[in-house]
Amino acid sequence: MLAPFHLAIPVHELAAARRFYGTLFGCAEGRSAHDWVDFDFFGHQLVAHVDPTRTAFAPPAHTNAVDGHDVPVPHFGVVLEWQTWHALVDRLRAGGVHFVIEPYVRFAGQVGEQATFFLYDPSGNALEFKAFRDPSRLFAK
Repeated sequence: MLAPFHLAIPVHELAAARRFYGTLFGCAEGRSAHDWVDFDFFGHQLVAHVDPTRTAFAPPAHTNAVDGHDVPVPHFGVVLEWQTWHALVDRLRAGGVHFVIEPYVRFAGQVGEQATFFLYDPSGNALEFKAFRDPSRLFAK
């Protein structure tokens, strides 16, 4: 079994984080206090901490060119099962999400074939979600 990760991120307000991670993504809420909340982020612990210096949207400090796209750095996310990734794309589209990098498949027919997309949360945290057609090839060269 893969050990769950713990990640704490800055947010400008908890209500926006709850709408985004809880309502839109369907992540169950765990413990919380007046300035933080835990989310079950696909089996991992994501903690949104209020940062009073954070604005409603902070643009990325840097991007890297990958496949003709400007990939925001830093970013985080999870690798999902192929069908789960597609269902999430459908859910997000139905929710009116703006993708920074639209869902697409990289390396089609190659060792590392993967589906990916990028988006920002309301506080400007960049997220990437991936799925590998063959999960055993996650680290293959």
